[in-house]
Amino acid sequence: MVSFLLQGLVLGLSAGFAPGPLLTLIISESLRHGGRAGVRASLAPLVTDVPIVAVTMLLLSKLSHFEPILGTLSLLGGLFVLYLGWENLSTKGVVETAGESTPRSLRKGVLVNFLSPHPYIFWLTVGGPITWRALEKGPLHAALFVGSFYALLIGSKVALAVAAGRSRSFLKGPLYIAVMRLLGLALCILALLLVRDGLHRLGLM
Repeated sequence: MVSFLLQGLVLGLSAGFAPGPLLTLIISESLRHGGRAGVRASLAPLVTDVPIVAVTMLLLSKLSHFEPILGTLSLLGGLFVLYLGWENLSTKGVVETAGESTPRSLRKGVLVNFLSPHPYIFWLTVGGPITWRALEKGPLHAALFVGSFYALLIGSKVALAVAAGRSRSFLKGPLYIAVMRLLGLALCILALLLVRDGLHRLGLM
């Protein structure tokens, strides 16, 4: 149970802090319209991810008896998490965007996140398989993983929106970069665990 909680915390915090289309929009909205606009954009995953998670879990339920497929997904997930870890380790901060926009922050956040490939790749290769393994242990295990993931995902983006609304320099400062690199190291370790699980399911370990 603790392992699923820790995986949710690490993945959620890393996804929340990681630069990407949604975070760029959140920072942009915070700088243009204040922290509240950025906070509204931060809530986008609560809208977009519900159908993504539902479809992923339905697909995995059909594949649950095919260990080679689940093993392959775990391997792909490990490689994807390793890529995210490398991005975190090499980050130099968040690039600010310029221009004007109207403050429809949540709507724009939903559109940006829905059109981004990251949620689909994450839930198909990482989040979905972990949730399925958690469900094999019991519903509480799965709830802990999903709940901790979204609590840290949304919470960290809200915190960054507020910080950006107050200080433009924070997202390029040493504290943010240090946190990102620490999370990058944690992601690399998690990637190795996912690869090990994939090899085990494929009968190679």
